Amino acid sequence: MSTPRDRRPRDPRRPGATGRSGSRPSKGPQRQSRRPSGGARPRSAAGGGGSARQVRRGGERPTRRGGSTPPPPPPLLRRTFRQGDPRKRIKVGGIIIVVILVLFAGRLTQIQGINADTYAEAAANLRMQTIDIPTLRGRITDAEGNPFALSVEVRNVFVDPEEVEEGERDRLIDELVTRFDLDEEDVTEKVDAKPSRYQVVARKVSPTDWQDLRSEGLSGLGAEVDYQRVYPEETGAADLVGFVGSEGYGLEGLEGYLDDTLAGEAGKRQVEVAQDGTQIPMAGGLVREPEAGQDVRLTLDRDLQWYAYQALADRVEELDAQGGSVVVSNKEGEILAMADYPSYSQNDIASSGAEEWANGAVAATFEPGSTNKVITMAAALEEGKTTPETVYTVPYALQYYDQTFRNSTNNGTQRLTVNGIMAQSSNVGTIKIADQVGANVLHRYMTDFGLGQPTGLSLPGEEAGVLTDPDDWWGTQLPSVSIGHGLSVNAAQMASVYATIANGGVRVEPRLIAGTVAPDGEFTPSEEPERNRVISEETAEQLQLMLEAVTGDEGTAPQARIDGYRVAGKTGTANRIDPETGRYDEGGYTATFAGFAPADDPELVVQVVLHDPQGTYYGGEAAGPVFNDIMSFALKTFKVPPTDEEPPAIRLFENEEG
Repeated sequence: MSTPRDRRPRDPRRPGATGRSGSRPSKGPQRQSRRPSGGARPRSAAGGGGSARQVRRGGERPTRRGGSTPPPPPPLLRRTFRQGDPRKRIKVGGIIIVVILVLFAGRLTQIQGINADTYAEAAANLRMQTIDIPTLRGRITDAEGNPFALSVEVRNVFVDPEEVEEGERDRLIDELVTRFDLDEEDVTEKVDAKPSRYQVVARKVSPTDWQDLRSEGLSGLGAEVDYQRVYPEETGAADLVGFVGSEGYGLEGLEGYLDDTLAGEAGKRQVEVAQDGTQIPMAGGLVREPEAGQDVRLTLDRDLQWYAYQALADRVEELDAQGGSVVVSNKEGEILAMADYPSYSQNDIASSGAEEWANGAVAATFEPGSTNKVITMAAALEEGKTTPETVYTVPYALQYYDQTFRNSTNNGTQRLTVNGIMAQSSNVGTIKIADQVGANVLHRYMTDFGLGQPTGLSLPGEEAGVLTDPDDWWGTQLPSVSIGHGLSVNAAQMASVYATIANGGVRVEPRLIAGTVAPDGEFTPSEEPERNRVISEETAEQLQLMLEAVTGDEGTAPQARIDGYRVAGKTGTANRIDPETGRYDEGGYTATFAGFAPADDPELVVQVVLHDPQGTYYGGEAAGPVFNDIMSFALKTFKVPPTDEEPPAIRLFENEEG
């Protein structure tokens, strides 16, 4: 075996470098030959004096004459030589360029020839936009179809400056300025706005006015169909119905709450967009037909709504009150009128604000005062704690823990029946009865009558009022709540309480929306309201007689009586809390009256609320006359027949004969 060799590479051009250890240097540079590992180095066939042969890339190469071997070419030169003939490269590059040009030509042929229509349409679409086509918004009507809100067709008049003939320019400007009371400079700028094709000059133009202008035959004029929301004057329903914004969407009241139903679905149309960004309506096509909105039919009576509003407004102004609300319903809970004052004009929104837009019949809460005593009596009668004829000793004042409760009038100590306690609205007598009922039971009946929870009308801005849990009532909370203090309600809630009594003890969830009417005239009624029996029919009849006594000679509201009809009702007077100071004694009073007629066969319910009336603030004196006025009109409007029978005599005092 051969001995190991030094494997480090050596530079063949360095003097003294040899192919193997111990051999003589050659006469010129030479490459170190490659050989198999461990094998002997190849020798010259003729011995040491003959021509040497080198192994290069597996073959042999003859040496130059004289025994010397030519040096190998530099590495860069060897690589250049191996790239091949440059003429071949030029030929291949030319072929590639030709192929690319053929591909471009084919694509161009496809675009301009084979698919020319497709690409032309795509290019045109780049200049098109899809816009909404206005649709007819549904009406809001009363039960008989009389409108509270409706949309009328109008025109938006525009000018196409490119089509205006030079000889008619001045006359066109003069006609537009004169007919629509426009600024001449603004109109001139739009008529001369070339290269624009679409400049709106007048909106909400009546179809008649547009036809008159069109008949002049002026060039460059056009008009688009639009719709304008209109609210008939003097309906008294602005706070309830609300209004739409400039874009046609409902913003307040029923307009906002029922917007999805009323609005319908706008159509779609394509319009061409000019270079300056203006739209050219004539250049587009119809994409989708507009779908008209549905009408909403309410349970209201428009005449009664207007009358209730007027009667309320007159009384608020007369007593310089802060405001007031009226709710009229039938015993089944259908709202026939819902008025609030002060109000606003739906045709002049800019002159009013959020305070005027609020519907106070559901948004304004107040302490119900003595109108709440009917629930205390209902609980006591239904639970068997007392009877209408039960007699109580009723002093003028009563100490309850650290608070003294008093009657509104000092009649000394009296012996009153439950009928008499109700008729004279005795605070002390009611508190004694509430003690028999207890906090938990009283709270349950208040809840069953609908207090402390939404009415079910789902009107915007509705406040459910405050009725705290009986576990949180402190020492004097039971007597306070029993006479209508320490809780809050809205007018619609209290109207529902009295409708429940008028309906024989069955509470029907209040309802305002009768149903919807499709564009083809098909009526779809609303879902049936929820019904719950709160008290027995017997208890309801007993309460009806008690409430009728309130309007009698010995009661607190003889002002509520109506000739020819038996009337039942209850007065209420409560302190108001001043929101700035949080004190009762600086907030004034709330005067209320709630009742129904005829008392012997109830049909209609009226709830009146006056906030902070001046001078006269007791419920019977302040609110009673409003109740009388509105109820009288309602009875005539709905043709309720007069009462045939006289009211039965009921005993109010211990020594009085029944």
